[in-house]
Amino acid sequence: MQQISALQLSQWLQEGAAGTRAKPQLLDVRAPWEFEVCHIPDAKLMPMQSVPARYQELNSDLATVVICHHGVRSYQVGLFLERQGFSEILNLSGGVAAWAQQVDPGMPVY
Repeated sequence: MQQISALQLSQWLQEGAAGTRAKPQLLDVRAPWEFEVCHIPDAKLMPMQSVPARYQELNSDLATVVICHHGVRSYQVGLFLERQGFSEILNLSGGVAAWAQQVDPGMPVY
């Protein structure tokens, strides 16, 4: 599984918004209360424990960036998704904590 930094993901999303690159699907695997505190725009909330029952809601052919607080839960979910045949899984290294620190300093943190 590949790792992606917050800055790399930010650039990719900007390129996607400009139409120069296909945007990845963003999968946030944190708890709902965590998602309410802060999240990356357009991320789909699917708490980690619900992924085995819900992963079919995702497009397995799209690049998928898996997100959590610091990158540990998302790594575990990414391994699961790879075993289910997802073609391109990337783990957000450092999670939303890194996003808040490196990309969006105004984002609430916990």
